[in-house]
Amino acid sequence: MTTRLTQLLGIQYPILQGGMAWVSEARLAAAVSEAGGAGIIASGGRSAEWLEEQISEARRLTNKPFGVNVQLMAANKDELVEVVCREKVAFVTLGAGNPVPFFERLKEAGVKKIPVVPNVKLAKRVEAAGADAIVVEGMEAGGHIGVLTTMALMTQVIPEVSLPVIVAGGFADGRGLAAALVMGAAGVQIGTRFMLAEECAVHPNFKQRLIEAADTDSVVTGQTIGHAVRGVRNQFTDMFISMEYKHHPKEELEKLATGTNRKAAVDGDVEQGMVQAGQSLLPLKRVQPAAEIVNEIMEDAKAALQQAPSLL
Repeated sequence: MTTRLTQLLGIQYPILQGGMAWVSEARLAAAVSEAGGAGIIASGGRSAEWLEEQISEARRLTNKPFGVNVQLMAANKDELVEVVCREKVAFVTLGAGNPVPFFERLKEAGVKKIPVVPNVKLAKRVEAAGADAIVVEGMEAGGHIGVLTTMALMTQVIPEVSLPVIVAGGFADGRGLAAALVMGAAGVQIGTRFMLAEECAVHPNFKQRLIEAADTDSVVTGQTIGHAVRGVRNQFTDMFISMEYKHHPKEELEKLATGTNRKAAVDGDVEQGMVQAGQSLLPLKRVQPAAEIVNEIMEDAKAALQQAPSLL
């Protein structure tokens, strides 16, 4: 399948694996790239030394393109970007901050620049500054979310920019990929589905919680304090939301949430940790190799696109 995204990155399929903090490491990124998509190593919460080691490990496992995600709110963001430039990875996704000051450095290193943007205004700004593509992420996504849905973002952003648009938030199967392509997207970014990859380092308890989740188990914490985070309902989210709507101080709530992502993803505490995951939970049926996930998505997408003309 050829799209502007596959041409930009030199990949087989228009699928990016989401850069999930504490989850997206070299083994998963390499497996997705080997399968024809584009894997991403997430540097959130990590040191520059760790990132350099992971890039080396990914290159040991694959000779295909992969990228790095850098959260621009990180205190060590300059060090992380320096590693990305020195190692000349294929591309970088940049979120949670202003990516433009890093564009020149990344361009000189030959690294494709793909910022994550939440609206049309910022999409136009990064396009004018020289972004190679953008990711727009709807509130259906897991983790930190904005206020617009994926459909609304596709409807409003894609016609307003000329660069490739990758959409994220709620994508878990091939029907979603087909719908995004028909809407004019260049590809999709998928996070939660890849947590069930055999190569994903997330704790087995986390994977099992995703498999057991019902479609109505998706909840958002922190919405009233401006730090909305989507995950799977558990004891922590029940307590947090109760405190939130009893108007506990913002500082108290932020302290309560600190470290809960790692507690679930790394330590495996899926009741007191935050099980960050997107809204599309029912497709998460079993643990399987990343290559199987990619192949299933592509087969389903092709079938959906082949059936589409019959609707006319």
